[in-house]
Amino acid sequence: MALSIGIVGLPNVGKSTLFNALTRAQNAQAANYPFCTIEPNKATVAVPDQRVDSLSAKARPARTIHASVDFIDIAGLVRGASKGEGLGNQFLGNIRECSAIVEVVRCYDDDNIVHVDGSVDPLRDVETIQTELLLADMQSVERRLEKALKMAKAGKDAKVVAGLLQELYVHLNSGLSARSFSLPENEAFMAIWGELGLLTAKPVIYCANVDDASIATCNKYAEALREYAQSQKAGFAIICAKLEEELQGLDEAEQREMLASYGVKNAGLENIIREGYDILGLMSYFTAGPDEVRAWTIRKGWKAPRAAGVIHSDFEKGFIRAEVIAYDQYMSHDSEAACRADGVLRIEGKDYVVQDGDVMHFLFNV
Repeated sequence: MALSIGIVGLPNVGKSTLFNALTRAQNAQAANYPFCTIEPNKATVAVPDQRVDSLSAKARPARTIHASVDFIDIAGLVRGASKGEGLGNQFLGNIRECSAIVEVVRCYDDDNIVHVDGSVDPLRDVETIQTELLLADMQSVERRLEKALKMAKAGKDAKVVAGLLQELYVHLNSGLSARSFSLPENEAFMAIWGELGLLTAKPVIYCANVDDASIATCNKYAEALREYAQSQKAGFAIICAKLEEELQGLDEAEQREMLASYGVKNAGLENIIREGYDILGLMSYFTAGPDEVRAWTIRKGWKAPRAAGVIHSDFEKGFIRAEVIAYDQYMSHDSEAACRADGVLRIEGKDYVVQDGDVMHFLFNV
């Protein structure tokens, strides 16, 4: 399963600069995704993971494939976007397909870059974006509610669903996100919930775009946004979009050197991806052999058969058992044969809960 993140923000907050950096990173990684269709508003980049590189150095496979993240851009939102103002609605359909949303928020002063509202105020900007996403969600729910009310005449079950949709509409209309709506145990309603793809139901990462002087030390704007993110139990990351773009023109050693000169260890894009994995409860397991070393993204808590299914559905249907070696054990032994001889290669069945970093082989029969 690929992680998909939609990028939203007001005009002139650095969103386009960030996306340009992502696009350049995508082009650099194109060899890893030979079958990836690249669209103008989509960038697919590799998930930085030193474990993949270490496994590859040890196994010396024909190819190495990191997990990937899809970033999908949306035109700069403005007040009234939900009613067709600006270009905001143009990409809302794409964002509905995303796993999470990154809200890029301007957190720096620069008289040469005009703010759409005349001044820098991260919390006001967040409120503007939230309002537009809420209004878009309300429109979606209202349309579905009209249909449900007509169907409610047909029977008790349809009437219950209509009532739940009315509760959801009132909830949104009060300024509360769909994330905070208490989901009922109603199969028909939950099917509609999935179809709606509500924007405010998605996990959010608030991304403070700061100037290069604040990338290591933060600033008052970013601190205010951090506190807000914590209050909302949302993700938070700091980037300097301009720096991210400059990094994409350098090799790995040059990138590390530039980051160190600013007093930071990791690029902002890496931090965003890590926040995305954390907020969505994702992790990686690995397959390693002479043909390929590859990272596979799954949700925490998945059992072995379901984890096998991300490779191919037949692996899940015909699952027999899994051979598992913990990453640290794999790396501390000379070979997989040595792991087997030393007893650190385990045989696990259908009830095994896969752990982050497991190196796995699946046996199946269909």
